[in-house]
Amino acid sequence: MPKLSDSGSAGRRKSFGFFPLPSSLAPVPDADPEGSTPKLKKPRPVSFFASSSVAVLDGEGLRLDGEKQPPSPRLRPGRLTKSARSSTFFGSLRLSQAIEDAPLDRSISKDSWVDESKKTDTPVPERVVLQHGEVQTSGGMFRRRKEYLVLTDKQLLRFKSQSRATEAFPSIPTSLGRGNTTGNSVRQTSVASTSSTQDLSSIHSRSSADGGSATSLHQVIAAFKVEDGRPYFSIEVAYMDNETNHSSSMILQFGDPREAESWLASIRSTSQKARLTEPILFPQSSVEYAARRLEQERDYDPGHFRIFKVVQRGSSRAQGRSGSADDLVKMNSSVCYLVLGVHKIHLIPAPKGTGRSSTISLTDLTAHSSYGVVTLTAINIRNVDDAFELTFRAPLRPASTLHLASVSASEIALRIIEAAEYLRPEWVGQSFTSNYLPVSDGTGLPVSGNEDHKCFDRTLTAYCAAYGVDTSNICYAVSYDVEDAPLFTLLPPANPRRSNYSVLELLALFRALRFNESFSSISFRGISLEVLHSLRDFYGTDHVAWTDRSGTAVDIKGQGQKSLLIQELRALAVKNKKLRKMDFSGCIQRRPQDDDTGAKDPGCGVVEAIFPLCRKQLTNLDWISLTGIELGETDLDYLVDAAVEKSCHFRALEVSRCGLTDRSLQLILNAMLSQENTLESIDISGNLARLSPLSFQGQIGHFGFIRKLNLSRVHRTSGPEPLVAPETMLSWRLTELDMSETPVNEQTVDAVAAYLASSMSDSLHDIRLNQCCLTGRDVAIFLHSMARTPGVARNLHLHISENRLEKDHGFLVKAIAQNLTPSHMTMKMVDYEKEEHFRELINAVRKNKTLRYLDISKASLPYDASDETCEALKLMFADNDTLEILDISGEHAHLEVAKFGIGLNYALTGLIKNKALKVLRIEYQKLGLQGANTLSSVLEQNQSLLEVYCEHNDINLQGLTVLVDGLSKNKTVLCLPSMDQERMEALQRVEREIQSVCTEAGSGTHKTSVRRTLAAVKTGGHQSRQTPPECADQDIQAAVRLMDEKWDRQLRRLQGYLARNYSITSGFPLPFDEGAENSRPDTAVPAAGLMEKVSTVNGVSSGSESSLSEEMSTKFGLLFDGDSASQAVGNSLP
Repeated sequence: MPKLSDSGSAGRRKSFGFFPLPSSLAPVPDADPEGSTPKLKKPRPVSFFASSSVAVLDGEGLRLDGEKQPPSPRLRPGRLTKSARSSTFFGSLRLSQAIEDAPLDRSISKDSWVDESKKTDTPVPERVVLQHGEVQTSGGMFRRRKEYLVLTDKQLLRFKSQSRATEAFPSIPTSLGRGNTTGNSVRQTSVASTSSTQDLSSIHSRSSADGGSATSLHQVIAAFKVEDGRPYFSIEVAYMDNETNHSSSMILQFGDPREAESWLASIRSTSQKARLTEPILFPQSSVEYAARRLEQERDYDPGHFRIFKVVQRGSSRAQGRSGSADDLVKMNSSVCYLVLGVHKIHLIPAPKGTGRSSTISLTDLTAHSSYGVVTLTAINIRNVDDAFELTFRAPLRPASTLHLASVSASEIALRIIEAAEYLRPEWVGQSFTSNYLPVSDGTGLPVSGNEDHKCFDRTLTAYCAAYGVDTSNICYAVSYDVEDAPLFTLLPPANPRRSNYSVLELLALFRALRFNESFSSISFRGISLEVLHSLRDFYGTDHVAWTDRSGTAVDIKGQGQKSLLIQELRALAVKNKKLRKMDFSGCIQRRPQDDDTGAKDPGCGVVEAIFPLCRKQLTNLDWISLTGIELGETDLDYLVDAAVEKSCHFRALEVSRCGLTDRSLQLILNAMLSQENTLESIDISGNLARLSPLSFQGQIGHFGFIRKLNLSRVHRTSGPEPLVAPETMLSWRLTELDMSETPVNEQTVDAVAAYLASSMSDSLHDIRLNQCCLTGRDVAIFLHSMARTPGVARNLHLHISENRLEKDHGFLVKAIAQNLTPSHMTMKMVDYEKEEHFRELINAVRKNKTLRYLDISKASLPYDASDETCEALKLMFADNDTLEILDISGEHAHLEVAKFGIGLNYALTGLIKNKALKVLRIEYQKLGLQGANTLSSVLEQNQSLLEVYCEHNDINLQGLTVLVDGLSKNKTVLCLPSMDQERMEALQRVEREIQSVCTEAGSGTHKTSVRRTLAAVKTGGHQSRQTPPECADQDIQAAVRLMDEKWDRQLRRLQGYLARNYSITSGFPLPFDEGAENSRPDTAVPAAGLMEKVSTVNGVSSGSESSLSEEMSTKFGLLFDGDSASQAVGNSLP
């Protein structure tokens, strides 16, 4: 608290930035020299609404930028001595005027009265009596009593009896007798006085028990009905002393409901008028207190900070007529702060007061609780009093209703609605019900912003905060270079220890995507949604989409009883009118449990959720991928029921690996005939059904607008006829054709070749014929058919991996040499029984001028490449000037290893002269340190390479250092791997080997090193008999850490050079000084020196570890610095 000033009314309290502090209720005995009427201090307001200024929490406390603190008068010490009874909030009413010459210095006890001779004739401020009457009050346990209540325009006063009130306010009539104020029920004798004036000097000399007590209407927090089910009618008035933060309340009981309503309306209207005269402000300490609590919840932001005083009402359940009258006291109302943060609504207990009260203190039992704004389901404001209710419901939990009361209930509702609209700007209508019609005052939060994807991240963060999940664990990507863009793709969780998302994470994501029309396609490919399949929320249906975006009812039977998966997918489909495509590949792994007893499996859930909406035209979805989801009878019923409706306008049928049998596949294909004018993609690959070419021709021939056809892994009946007739294919303008792993006979090869030669295939850009038993002759036929102009590459990617290309290999090699190849060709995993065939392929590629992309990875030779083959590779690297992307990676599996051998290091030197290659993949070839040296020399001289992928080649720290040294002289490479796998393997090997060396050194069974032998010769042939101790685990870990630090240093250099090259390519300023880029940390430390360093750090003499150091040096060799490492090809530390 600021110190009080004794310099008079000119003193000012230092206020809290944007909160001008009001003064006390008591008059200040500061007499004017001329004897004028003393001024009353203004009462402190009761609640606060954040202004349009921005609250800032800095080192000096919470403040508002851009707004200066208006001056406010200080309190002056009063001259009235304390009574024997401790002063309280209501206490004895203070003097209404300043008595300069005759101050009160006598104590005031419970039954004492001020001597009439002490009164002064100095005039006092006028007060208007608005209402008065006798009521029964409940102020605490066993303290129910009858009092006389007087309501003025500034205060609510309580007297022991009507006679005491009459002494203070002559306009109040005297009591007609005791019997007129008592009876079976509390009688009211209230009247309204419109312009009566009173002398308050006699009031303020009474005690709170015998005279009266006053409550400033600025301190009133709420006035509301107490619904306890009893035959009398009660209202509760809660208030708080802003100086002490001490909250109190009084409960007024009436026998007549009209009297209760009259008093309630009068108190509310009068307090509202009092608040209009001054702004509603908060003291600095209270705002700091609330702001700190929000900071602990990580929910504080100055622009969103709103704070109000509210009463958290207790339970209103009646205890019955036989209950104790003190049950009203047990209802446990409490005053607290309602604070709006960025994502949550907080109920923070008010700090405990510093003074004592003569009336009941509201219980301070409520702990800090918070509720997500997006979990709000209902706002209910009562018009008859200040009470209101907020209902929240988190997923899979029952609803929680806050029974609150505040004079600012309408303002609270407005700010909550604004916060909800800010967090969900794309929602058409919020998800909660409200009986309050908001009227914005122009000071709310901006709904829209310049955020990407229509504030999707904002909404997702709000749901994650409300559900208590970590937003950073949710990963997604947005693609724009695809059909039906933008495409939202959900990626696996960021946490490497988790492979699947939790229920709340998925629900947060689904509800953030709802109503967001910035995405035309959504893909959940490979993300498990099975956790939502059988999960039902029995606590409410507020999350169910009962209408679509335009308000049309979603009339589907049993909508509220479905699983969360069905409900969320339906909501996503009906609320986004721009959504056209959804991919559920591999999202459900369960198998249907259909049996012969007639019981149907409930299905995968995806089909039941989407296809009924399509049938009723409640969604614009027309491309649905069910790849990898096994479909049961229930799923087939929903799918076929929608497919026969022509109005669905399906563009795709993707049922790959769905476990379809002959019957189910025929049923689906026949139903999809209704979509013959709209169907663009068919994917029936990987199913159990066997296709008959004759019947299949009659079905697939109806679809004349097919662009994508996937017939891979399809079983067909035997026969000479082609799987797809050439006349059928010639009616299509395909862009993608996939027949991988499907046996292709001669007739099918001719049909595909005829289509490739036709102009109808000009739009074809991807054809996959992997593992189709094709020979080199068959591929040569395709190459001759697809070539339009010799020497001009056709923009097409041909996949012919895992075929028998060595058979009739000469036809393939000749076609490649004649430049008949398309621009891209992939031929992985080709087994060459004769190395000369592979050498012929390399020589043909050397002459080729049409290939821009070539993948010959995992090619298997009978043994390591010979010198002739390596020379051919070197010439191919040096002479080919059209290849831009080349993949010659090997393979390292448990049962098969494919690599070219050590001669590849020599072949790579041909890249020094290459001027066209941009991307080189050379993984799993066991290049080692020698290969790293070769690549380093290539990097120093080659100026065309942009990306080099050389992981999994046994390149250790020494090799990485060499590569980084080469990169330091290259200004074009933008991507070079960090060798994470090699790093992990090297550290593990170092740990194992050090442990082995330590064990041998400790046991004394290790061989005598040459260095030790020489030392023994110099000392006369006597060797030290001291046996070094075994290494402690912490020493081994310290040695590994030292090695790990060396990797980190090289990786920092690597990232620095890559950033430099990126800046040069993009035209940005260099990220570091060009002259300092060659500075390289010294790595010329012997391997044995690792343990010597550890010994020095741990305080062990290096002499006592000399034997261990020598053993490690013998075991590992040396670590060279950058200059010597570039020449080393011998032993190196892994």
